[in-house]
Amino acid sequence: MKIRPAVRRRSIRDRRDPLLTALTGLMLLYTLLPLAWLVINASKTQEGLMDSFGLWFAGDFALFENIATTFTYDGGVFTRWLLNTLLYVVLGAGGATLLAALGGYGLAKFDFPGKKAVFAIVIGAVAVPGTALAVPTFLMFSQLGLTNTPLAIIIPSLVSPFGLYLMWTFAADAVPREVLESARVDGAREFQTFFRIALPLLAPGTVTVLLFNVVATWNNYFLPLIMLKDPAWYPLTLGLDAWNKQAGTAGGEAVFHLVITGSLLTIVPLIAAFLLLQRYWQSGLTAGSVKE
Repeated sequence: MKIRPAVRRRSIRDRRDPLLTALTGLMLLYTLLPLAWLVINASKTQEGLMDSFGLWFAGDFALFENIATTFTYDGGVFTRWLLNTLLYVVLGAGGATLLAALGGYGLAKFDFPGKKAVFAIVIGAVAVPGTALAVPTFLMFSQLGLTNTPLAIIIPSLVSPFGLYLMWTFAADAVPREVLESARVDGAREFQTFFRIALPLLAPGTVTVLLFNVVATWNNYFLPLIMLKDPAWYPLTLGLDAWNKQAGTAGGEAVFHLVITGSLLTIVPLIAAFLLLQRYWQSGLTAGSVKE
């Protein structure tokens, strides 16, 4: 009689496994199907896009020709958009990650009056969507004369409440106080202690925050839309949207295959970043989930 509950639980788990596998397979299909469509159609000519099925290759394989045309079309403006995006990511996402690491470490390892109020503010900032702050940010930057400049994209990107909260919770367990006290006894200053001792221990959490910030900045659309008017400062998101609008006009159909190829080129760096940093990212997500 005592064996039956265990057998029943095991049989229930066995019945759930195929269902979970099927659901996982559907989610995988849902995720990969748009990517497959993008890869397949980026290899077609403009005529092939119109004459062939969307999820199958056409007769002519024109992927490399489409890539070359994308980079040379309209005086190579796609390259300028790519460099702009890299600038916003390096300065915006990189700066936000550094500030989050510094702030999270300080909030986790130092006690000061008003710390609970800071915690409440950070949690409240995480709950506020970025689109709700876009118009006030635009009005403020307009008064400062910073609209239509790269600073209008970089400065707001430096603020990452979620990254600050994640580094705060990660640093609380990742950096032992005994190690910090030993460094201070040896005469190390606070910034030396952070960069030489704490930062290597914070590497998994830092990479996780960096990936989140990179994806957010790389895919940022609404903020550049209201901040920038000069196409020379467009990121890839706005540039491809401008091409897509051009493709919808009379005589602009020839640009549509460039929109598809440009979209494929846009996601390649993000995929590469996740593949290269996934082991740090996975360990950063699970850090702190188990308490002794």
